[in-house]
Amino acid sequence: MTEFKETQRFTQWWLWLILFGTWAIMIFALLQEVNEINMSFFIGGFIGLGLPIFFWQMRLVTRVTSAGIYVRFIPFHFKEQFYPWDSIESAQVRTYDSLFEYGGWGIKYGFSGQGKVYNVSGDQGLQLVFKSGEKILIGTHKPEEIQAAVPL
Repeated sequence: MTEFKETQRFTQWWLWLILFGTWAIMIFALLQEVNEINMSFFIGGFIGLGLPIFFWQMRLVTRVTSAGIYVRFIPFHFKEQFYPWDSIESAQVRTYDSLFEYGGWGIKYGFSGQGKVYNVSGDQGLQLVFKSGEKILIGTHKPEEIQAAVPL
């Protein structure tokens, strides 16, 4: 069996434009209040600097091994989420629409029975259907490679 590992980050230009635009506006507003340092100065500074750093640290790590699939969405998961092969009925790569099926990117739940999704960008994902009926979609930028690593 082929082992697979992929690490994805938020790399969309429009997301970074929004984050840095917000950061620039907050820094400008803070500089206007520099002679009056108060709690809003510190809160604005923390959010203004913290939000881009927070998004830069976010990443989705997916591993496929002979034991199963491991998923970790840093910093939301402190440890990997493990899905053993014996609990999975099927695992197929499919095309999806993150915005319309799940309401966006990140860790989301589908609107009408699609289950949970872990994704950061793109429109390809490994759809897991569990024997319990639960569904999880894991976004990928390497659909052929991840499908080749799946033993089902």
